[in-house]
Amino acid sequence: MRARSWGLVALLTAGCASAPPAPAPVTITVEQHVATILWLEDQRVLRDPTPAGPPAAEAGTGAEQEAGDVEGSAEAPADLLVLLRHSEARVRWRAALAIGRVGLAEGVPPLVAALKDPEPAVRGIAAFGLGLIGHRDAVAPLTTLLADADPSVQGRAAEALGLIGEAAQGRAKAIGQMVSTHLAAGALAQPPPDDTVEIPAAVDAVRLGLYALVRLDTYEDLAALVLDAQGQPTLRWWPVAYALQRLGDQRALAALLSLARDQHPHTAAFAVRGLGELKQPAALDVLLPLLQGNTVPPGVRIAAVRAVAEIGDPRAVDALVQLLAPPPRTAPGTNSSGQAASSPMADNALRFEVVEALGTLEAEAAYDAILNLVEDPWPAMRAAAIRALAVIQPEGFLIILSSLDSDTDWVVRAALATALGSLPAELATARLQEMLKDDDARVIPSVLRALATTAAQDLEQLVVTHLAHEDMVVRMTAAVLARERELKNTVPALVDAYRAAKADAGYSARTATLESLAALDTTTARPWLNEALGDKDWAVRVRAAELLQKLDPAADVSRIRPAPITRARADYAAPDLVQPKFSPLVYIETNRGTIQIQLNPAEAPLTTANFISLARRGFFQNVRVHRVVPNFVVQDGDPRGDGEGGPGYTIRDELGPRPYVRGTVGMALDPWGDTGGSQWFITHTPQPHLDGRYTAFGRVVDGMDVVDALQQWDIIERVRIWDGASMSGG
Repeated sequence: MRARSWGLVALLTAGCASAPPAPAPVTITVEQHVATILWLEDQRVLRDPTPAGPPAAEAGTGAEQEAGDVEGSAEAPADLLVLLRHSEARVRWRAALAIGRVGLAEGVPPLVAALKDPEPAVRGIAAFGLGLIGHRDAVAPLTTLLADADPSVQGRAAEALGLIGEAAQGRAKAIGQMVSTHLAAGALAQPPPDDTVEIPAAVDAVRLGLYALVRLDTYEDLAALVLDAQGQPTLRWWPVAYALQRLGDQRALAALLSLARDQHPHTAAFAVRGLGELKQPAALDVLLPLLQGNTVPPGVRIAAVRAVAEIGDPRAVDALVQLLAPPPRTAPGTNSSGQAASSPMADNALRFEVVEALGTLEAEAAYDAILNLVEDPWPAMRAAAIRALAVIQPEGFLIILSSLDSDTDWVVRAALATALGSLPAELATARLQEMLKDDDARVIPSVLRALATTAAQDLEQLVVTHLAHEDMVVRMTAAVLARERELKNTVPALVDAYRAAKADAGYSARTATLESLAALDTTTARPWLNEALGDKDWAVRVRAAELLQKLDPAADVSRIRPAPITRARADYAAPDLVQPKFSPLVYIETNRGTIQIQLNPAEAPLTTANFISLARRGFFQNVRVHRVVPNFVVQDGDPRGDGEGGPGYTIRDELGPRPYVRGTVGMALDPWGDTGGSQWFITHTPQPHLDGRYTAFGRVVDGMDVVDALQQWDIIERVRIWDGASMSGG
């Protein structure tokens, strides 16, 4: 896809005949401005941290500087607040987004001023930026923006109010009025396809309004829009089912029961999930037929399996056990009724979820059926079976365990440790202590957590010992256990572990030790937290600042900025960052087939460039798919395979307005932002709760059937990149 051209008009100067010739006018291109914006955004600062001249005038304080006045200097002004008033709409749009991503309260007044920009796109992205900053001062102007003449701007205003969250409480009625106006005008007379990114502006405003009401946790305002007086849905659209599910209000039971019978798989799956969260046994009348129906879409059946487990009613056990039976042999592509059949991979995914559900229900009747799966070829199934058997029948599990050889796959051995942790200490401790000698360090965290669960007498010494382990994730786990079990005597060892972790390429052990020090001994923690404000990794700086401000809300943490970067300033002007001619294509070759992804360099240029760089050096080659959650995501990019690996550095989030629909590609994060690196995911279904919180940097354009077929521990054989001129990667 070619980028739009945004040329600038050169400034003209006039001279008199008797005077020396005037110097040629300086024209700064849009691309130069975008490069400056990228450079500042990546450092998480609003302006050049080492300015050569006096600071720029405050933005949004008056009309003393016209938008075009920033042109004509020898260099592009390195100030986002100045660039927000540029004469080119593209520059203003990009500056507004960058100000939001930087996240400083100083950016609120200029973004509020930009809500009056003549260009709707700029007004909308300014609203989005205010949502990212999350400051309460933006609530009133965003509420006013709900009445903007452009529906797309109205939707962004609602989204921003939702992102701001609690500070925007009380604005739900205004959002509801905006949505109601569009519904009355027939915006949803023909709902758009569920996997469409570009939808009519009025429909998008309704969608974003519903999501905002979810984030503001206002059931009454949502119900007034989508339910009738009897609590039945007046709008059968999957975002409605999603919204009702996310709010988890018991008053939504009747609507969710109705929507769970819907023919649209996303609508039904969200509603079924909501029924599970309400934990009402009355829902079994709807859920049990979904378990038994061979024509039910696989995603809906899996949602029903999870829901009956959450409800915890033993009436579901018989139906679940029946699902463990191997599927009957039928003609390819059909089932016994002649309808389209699910694939073997889908059957495996369903049986895996059934085993997990039966374990949750502690279903004695399922013991023998699950026992047959202990030697299943799929490691994930063996692991699930072991966990379930230990819960269902602990004594029988120990007998079975005595006859089993040590599994060749570390995943199953880790699952065994988790299973042992559910048993009484006198039965499990000796075996767990022996498992601490496992040759694969990825097993040790599960063993330590199991020993903590069984309240092992020597847990404190075990934690101290493993705080000095060579494996970063083992040290991280030990630090977490010190905090969770309030092991105050481990503080000296935590300090030593923090010192040692400063040499790690990754950040997880450093942040875990800081978190534990802050929880166990604030006096000892303070100097280390202050030191961490200058850590080599921005992710550590951010977490240290959060911890310090919890200890002292008035703490000055401003010195975390600028964020450390590895590019020279000139590198941000690379054409593939500031004006890509193509949206690169990615070919992910797996043992199930090939997935084709179109990247999004316009909104996430640095994330896209990072992914391409990793792919070209073979980082993803032969990496296992370590996480598959049906109806949610497939996740990869971890060379360790345990969800804790990465490239040895982090990249900044590039949050944008692109929604998470089916097939969106995003960057995985730790519980706080700016912690991405190499782990990425693809969504099976729409996931609106990820919007504005995780970087969306691509979308599957071919091969979603392969994504649906992927199982945990499948292999990414190689990743190749087509950049419009050549293919690379391996």
